[in-house]
Amino acid sequence: MKATKIITLFLCLICTTAFAQGAKDKIKTLKVAFITKELALTTAEAEKFWPVFNTYEDKQFEIRFRKMRDIKKRMEKPGIDKLSDKEATLLLTQLEEAEQELSDNRKKLIVALKSVISPVKILKLKKAEDDFKSKLLKQYRENGDKE
Repeated sequence: MKATKIITLFLCLICTTAFAQGAKDKIKTLKVAFITKELALTTAEAEKFWPVFNTYEDKQFEIRFRKMRDIKKRMEKPGIDKLSDKEATLLLTQLEEAEQELSDNRKKLIVALKSVISPVKILKLKKAEDDFKSKLLKQYRENGDKE
């Protein structure tokens, strides 16, 4: 009986992870298509652009979902109200460092892309990322209302 519960729990975990991974992969595919279209990347540009951009995105993900997630968990109520000034100062320093890492990573992306695509396309990239995010959030809100 105990083994059956463990196996069932394990299978549920695998299904949830697979579903989440499938959704993440679908979003990534849509983002790649959107950015490629918006930047009008040539084949030669795309071959150089995507490895640089993917490295940047992987690092951003690592910072946001590993470092920032832990910091934000500690900032939730009621835990945040129980922090001492010393703990709060340490947490604030960690938050500042993580935000600085995100900013530094973005600057590294821009420097790396200058030898890959034109400055205009780098600006278009920022706009395309913002537009994709807005489009995704709008679609999420519209679909969320139906459920």
